[in-house]
Amino acid sequence: MQTPLQISFHQMAPSPDLDTEVRRWIEELEALFDRIVSCHVVIEAPHRQHQGGLFAVRVELGVPGEKIVGGRSPAEHAAHADAHVAVRDAFRAVRRQLEAHIRRARGDVKSHAAR
Repeated sequence: MQTPLQISFHQMAPSPDLDTEVRRWIEELEALFDRIVSCHVVIEAPHRQHQGGLFAVRVELGVPGEKIVGGRSPAEHAAHADAHVAVRDAFRAVRRQLEAHIRRARGDVKSHAAR
């Protein structure tokens, strides 16, 4: 990666466990595609006024010619009350988008002829 990994924690103290987990996911993505230019991960804790709040995770992955943005917002799944589950789901979504980018770059995706 050309730019160092950025991990931001909003409305919560930095978590060494979450930091380690994010770095493990990034290593996995770099093994899949070694031309990742940058990555910024934002992990946001639920607002304190809401009990049983859910974590929001946003991943911005820079690759040549494109920016892949994915994540999971709190309203999507009740299991995101656990930050680790929210991180896992966000990185799975980004991985699917990265795999689609790789297929397009290789020309594996069919294109429709113009009418």
